[in-house]
Amino acid sequence: MATNDTLANALSKVLNAEKKGKFICIIRPSSKFNKNVLDIMHDNNYIGSLKVVEDGKGGYIEINLLGNINNCGVIKPRFSVKYDEFEKFEKRFLPAKNFGILLVSTPKGLMTHTEAQKNKLGGRVISYCY
Repeated sequence: MATNDTLANALSKVLNAEKKGKFICIIRPSSKFNKNVLDIMHDNNYIGSLKVVEDGKGGYIEINLLGNINNCGVIKPRFSVKYDEFEKFEKRFLPAKNFGILLVSTPKGLMTHTEAQKNKLGGRVISYCY
């Protein structure tokens, strides 16, 4: 399974493990970007604790699952969005208003769409989770 999008692989692996009812999911290879996305999901209580393990082969991330994810995935192409246009993408990717998160890559780093709106930042829509 050698594809170019490691984030898409990671999120589909997490979603599959959630649907199977597993409590631990291992994602390899680990990357800073994947860890940042998973940290934001952890901060919003979609996944439990995560641990990065270096094994000399690219490392892996071990995630404790909570069973809180209904759906998650990457958004391709990565659309540009202004801070006042998030509602259009909320309607497209999330099931209801104020339910779930869109992850946005902004000039100030990776954050949820609600944080980006508060800070009046635009960016590129990376993924969704609810």
